Amino acid sequence: MDTFTLVGSIAIVVFAITTHEAAHAWVADKLGDPTARLMGRITLNPLPHIDLMLTIVLPIMLLITTGMAFGGAKPVPVQVHRMRNPMKGMALVAIAGPASNFLQALLWSGVMSAFLHAGIWDFDARGLSILVTGVIINVVLMAFNLVPIPPLDGSRVVFYFLNHEARKVYSRIERHGLLIILGLIFFARDTFWSVLYAVIIPVVKFIFWITAVPEGDEIVKQIFH
Repeated sequence: MDTFTLVGSIAIVVFAITTHEAAHAWVADKLGDPTARLMGRITLNPLPHIDLMLTIVLPIMLLITTGMAFGGAKPVPVQVHRMRNPMKGMALVAIAGPASNFLQALLWSGVMSAFLHAGIWDFDARGLSILVTGVIINVVLMAFNLVPIPPLDGSRVVFYFLNHEARKVYSRIERHGLLIILGLIFFARDTFWSVLYAVIIPVVKFIFWITAVPEGDEIVKQIFH
Protein backbone atom coordinates (compact mmCIF):
# COMPACT_ATOMS: atom_id res chain seq x y z
CA MET A 1 0.00 0.00 0.00
CA ASP A 2 1.48 3.36 -1.03
CA THR A 3 1.64 6.37 1.29
CA PHE A 4 -1.27 8.20 -0.34
CA THR A 5 -3.60 5.21 0.02
CA LEU A 6 -2.44 4.53 3.58
CA VAL A 7 -2.95 8.13 4.73
CA GLY A 8 -6.31 8.36 2.96
CA SER A 9 -7.51 5.08 4.49
CA ILE A 10 -6.44 6.15 8.00
CA ALA A 11 -8.23 9.49 7.55
CA ILE A 12 -11.44 7.81 6.44
CA VAL A 13 -11.31 5.37 9.38
CA VAL A 14 -10.78 8.21 11.87
CA PHE A 15 -13.68 10.11 10.30
CA ALA A 16 -15.91 7.02 10.60
CA ILE A 17 -15.17 6.61 14.31
CA THR A 18 -15.43 10.34 15.05
CA THR A 19 -18.77 10.70 13.27
CA HIS A 20 -20.10 7.63 15.09
CA GLU A 21 -19.38 9.20 18.47
CA ALA A 22 -20.58 12.67 17.46
CA ALA A 23 -23.87 11.11 16.30
CA HIS A 24 -24.43 9.62 19.76
CA ALA A 25 -23.81 13.02 21.36
CA TRP A 26 -25.98 14.91 18.87
CA VAL A 27 -29.02 12.64 19.30
CA ALA A 28 -28.67 12.70 23.09
CA ASP A 29 -28.71 16.50 22.98
CA LYS A 30 -31.79 16.53 20.73
CA LEU A 31 -33.57 14.20 23.16
CA GLY A 32 -32.95 16.43 26.16
CA ASP A 33 -29.53 15.47 27.54
CA PRO A 34 -26.92 18.18 26.80
CA THR A 35 -24.14 16.47 28.79
CA ALA A 36 -22.06 15.34 25.81
CA ARG A 37 -22.59 18.63 24.00
CA LEU A 38 -21.37 20.60 27.01
CA MET A 39 -18.28 18.38 27.07
CA GLY A 40 -17.51 19.21 23.45
CA ARG A 41 -18.40 15.80 22.02
CA ILE A 42 -20.58 17.03 19.13
CA THR A 43 -17.55 17.57 16.95
CA LEU A 44 -15.74 15.97 14.04
CA ASN A 45 -12.44 16.79 15.73
CA PRO A 46 -11.17 13.32 16.75
CA LEU A 47 -9.19 14.52 19.78
CA PRO A 48 -12.12 14.82 22.25
CA HIS A 49 -13.17 11.26 21.34
CA ILE A 50 -9.79 9.60 21.99
CA ASP A 51 -9.44 7.28 24.97
CA LEU A 52 -5.87 6.27 25.86
CA MET A 53 -6.67 2.62 26.58
CA LEU A 54 -9.51 1.92 24.12
CA THR A 55 -8.26 3.97 21.17
CA ILE A 56 -4.50 3.50 21.41
CA VAL A 57 -3.21 0.84 23.82
CA LEU A 58 -5.80 -1.92 23.25
CA PRO A 59 -5.72 -1.86 19.40
CA ILE A 60 -1.90 -1.94 19.39
CA MET A 61 -1.79 -4.84 21.88
CA LEU A 62 -4.37 -6.84 19.92
CA LEU A 63 -2.66 -6.13 16.61
CA ILE A 64 0.62 -7.46 18.03
CA THR A 65 -0.89 -10.53 19.71
CA THR A 66 -3.67 -11.54 17.30
CA GLY A 67 -2.92 -9.74 14.07
CA MET A 68 -6.29 -7.96 14.32
CA ALA A 69 -7.04 -4.55 15.77
CA PHE A 70 -10.03 -3.85 17.99
CA GLY A 71 -10.70 -0.81 20.07
CA GLY A 72 -13.06 2.05 20.62
CA ALA A 73 -13.43 5.72 21.34
CA LYS A 74 -14.09 7.42 24.65
CA PRO A 75 -17.66 6.53 25.68
CA VAL A 76 -20.12 9.35 25.13
CA PRO A 77 -21.58 10.40 28.51
CA VAL A 78 -25.35 10.06 28.58
CA GLN A 79 -27.66 10.86 31.49
CA VAL A 80 -30.85 9.09 30.52
CA HIS A 81 -32.88 10.63 33.36
CA ARG A 82 -32.60 14.00 31.59
CA MET A 83 -34.37 12.65 28.52
CA ARG A 84 -38.10 12.95 28.01
CA ASN A 85 -38.41 9.19 27.46
CA PRO A 86 -35.30 7.61 29.02
CA MET A 87 -35.57 4.02 27.75
CA LYS A 88 -36.57 4.97 24.22
CA GLY A 89 -34.05 7.82 24.25
CA MET A 90 -31.18 5.52 25.19
CA ALA A 91 -32.07 3.15 22.33
CA LEU A 92 -32.18 6.04 19.86
CA VAL A 93 -28.86 7.41 21.07
CA ALA A 94 -27.35 3.94 20.70
CA ILE A 95 -28.66 3.35 17.18
CA ALA A 96 -27.43 6.78 16.04
CA GLY A 97 -23.80 5.62 15.91
CA PRO A 98 -24.32 2.59 13.65
CA ALA A 99 -26.82 4.61 11.57
CA SER A 100 -24.14 7.24 10.95
CA ASN A 101 -21.79 4.52 9.72
CA PHE A 102 -24.42 3.16 7.34
CA LEU A 103 -25.00 6.64 5.92
CA GLN A 104 -21.25 7.17 5.50
CA ALA A 105 -20.95 3.86 3.66
CA LEU A 106 -23.71 5.02 1.31
CA LEU A 107 -21.93 8.35 0.81
CA TRP A 108 -18.53 6.86 -0.06
CA SER A 109 -20.13 4.24 -2.29
CA GLY A 110 -22.13 6.93 -4.08
CA VAL A 111 -19.02 9.04 -4.70
CA MET A 112 -17.16 5.97 -5.92
CA SER A 113 -19.99 5.06 -8.29
CA ALA A 114 -20.21 8.60 -9.68
CA PHE A 115 -16.46 8.78 -10.34
CA LEU A 116 -16.41 5.39 -12.04
CA HIS A 117 -19.46 6.11 -14.23
CA ALA A 118 -18.06 9.52 -15.19
CA GLY A 119 -14.76 7.96 -16.21
CA ILE A 120 -12.82 10.06 -13.71
CA TRP A 121 -11.48 6.88 -12.11
CA ASP A 122 -10.83 3.39 -13.37
CA PHE A 123 -10.64 0.29 -11.21
CA ASP A 124 -6.91 0.80 -10.56
CA ALA A 125 -7.32 4.30 -9.09
CA ARG A 126 -5.83 4.82 -5.63
CA GLY A 127 -8.84 6.90 -4.66
CA LEU A 128 -11.05 3.90 -5.37
CA SER A 129 -9.14 1.84 -2.81
CA ILE A 130 -9.63 4.56 -0.20
CA LEU A 131 -13.38 4.81 -0.78
CA VAL A 132 -13.77 1.02 -0.78
CA THR A 133 -12.03 1.10 2.61
CA GLY A 134 -14.53 3.76 3.68
CA VAL A 135 -17.46 1.56 2.74
CA ILE A 136 -16.05 -1.58 4.36
CA ILE A 137 -14.87 0.01 7.61
CA ASN A 138 -18.20 1.76 8.13
CA VAL A 139 -20.19 -1.43 7.56
CA VAL A 140 -17.83 -3.31 9.90
CA LEU A 141 -18.26 -0.63 12.59
CA MET A 142 -22.02 -0.73 12.14
CA ALA A 143 -22.23 -4.53 12.38
CA PHE A 144 -19.77 -4.82 15.26
CA ASN A 145 -21.46 -2.14 17.34
CA LEU A 146 -24.85 -3.78 16.83
CA VAL A 147 -23.65 -6.98 18.51
CA PRO A 148 -25.99 -7.24 21.54
CA ILE A 149 -23.27 -7.53 24.17
CA PRO A 150 -23.11 -4.65 26.68
CA PRO A 151 -21.71 -2.03 26.40
CA LEU A 152 -22.00 -2.18 22.59
CA ASP A 153 -24.78 -0.17 20.97
CA GLY A 154 -26.82 -3.23 20.06
CA SER A 155 -27.28 -4.04 23.73
CA ARG A 156 -28.98 -0.66 24.35
CA VAL A 157 -31.47 -1.38 21.59
CA VAL A 158 -32.19 -4.88 22.95
CA PHE A 159 -32.54 -3.40 26.46
CA TYR A 160 -35.43 -1.20 25.28
CA PHE A 161 -37.48 -4.22 24.22
CA LEU A 162 -36.99 -6.25 27.42
CA ASN A 163 -39.35 -6.31 30.38
CA HIS A 164 -38.26 -5.04 33.78
CA GLU A 165 -36.97 -8.36 35.13
CA ALA A 166 -35.09 -9.21 31.95
CA ARG A 167 -33.47 -5.76 31.99
CA LYS A 168 -32.08 -6.38 35.48
CA VAL A 169 -30.53 -9.68 34.40
CA TYR A 170 -29.21 -8.24 31.14
CA SER A 171 -27.65 -5.21 32.83
CA ARG A 172 -25.51 -7.51 35.01
CA ILE A 173 -23.66 -8.64 31.91
CA GLU A 174 -22.22 -5.17 31.34
CA ARG A 175 -19.54 -5.42 34.02
CA HIS A 176 -18.13 -8.40 32.12
CA GLY A 177 -19.02 -7.18 28.63
CA LEU A 178 -15.55 -6.12 27.49
CA LEU A 179 -14.06 -9.40 28.74
CA ILE A 180 -16.73 -11.34 26.82
CA ILE A 181 -15.92 -9.43 23.63
CA LEU A 182 -12.18 -9.94 24.07
CA GLY A 183 -12.80 -13.63 24.80
CA LEU A 184 -14.70 -13.98 21.53
CA ILE A 185 -11.90 -12.24 19.64
CA PHE A 186 -9.14 -14.33 21.24
CA PHE A 187 -10.76 -17.75 21.61
CA ALA A 188 -13.60 -17.85 19.05
CA ARG A 189 -12.24 -15.48 16.43
CA ASP A 190 -13.17 -17.53 13.38
CA THR A 191 -16.74 -18.16 14.56
CA PHE A 192 -17.22 -14.59 15.75
CA TRP A 193 -16.09 -13.05 12.46
CA SER A 194 -17.95 -15.65 10.40
CA VAL A 195 -21.18 -14.50 12.05
CA LEU A 196 -20.31 -10.84 11.47
CA TYR A 197 -19.35 -11.47 7.84
CA ALA A 198 -22.75 -13.09 7.32
CA VAL A 199 -24.14 -9.60 7.99
CA ILE A 200 -21.34 -7.45 6.56
CA ILE A 201 -21.12 -9.01 3.09
CA PRO A 202 -24.85 -8.73 2.21
CA VAL A 203 -24.94 -5.15 3.51
CA VAL A 204 -21.92 -4.15 1.41
CA LYS A 205 -23.49 -5.82 -1.64
CA PHE A 206 -26.74 -3.94 -0.99
CA ILE A 207 -24.93 -0.61 -0.68
CA PHE A 208 -23.01 -1.21 -3.91
CA TRP A 209 -26.25 -2.21 -5.62
CA ILE A 210 -28.33 0.74 -4.43
CA THR A 211 -25.58 3.18 -5.45
CA ALA A 212 -25.05 1.39 -8.79
CA VAL A 213 -21.34 0.70 -8.31
CA PRO A 214 -20.01 -0.95 -11.49
CA GLU A 215 -18.82 -4.53 -10.87
CA GLY A 216 -19.94 -4.23 -7.24
CA ASP A 217 -20.24 -7.98 -6.69
CA GLU A 218 -16.77 -8.50 -8.17
CA ILE A 219 -15.30 -5.92 -5.78
CA VAL A 220 -16.93 -7.75 -2.85
CA LYS A 221 -15.49 -11.08 -4.04
CA GLN A 222 -12.00 -9.60 -4.23
CA ILE A 223 -12.27 -8.21 -0.70
CA PHE A 224 -13.83 -11.14 1.14
CA HIS A 225 -12.58 -14.19 -0.77
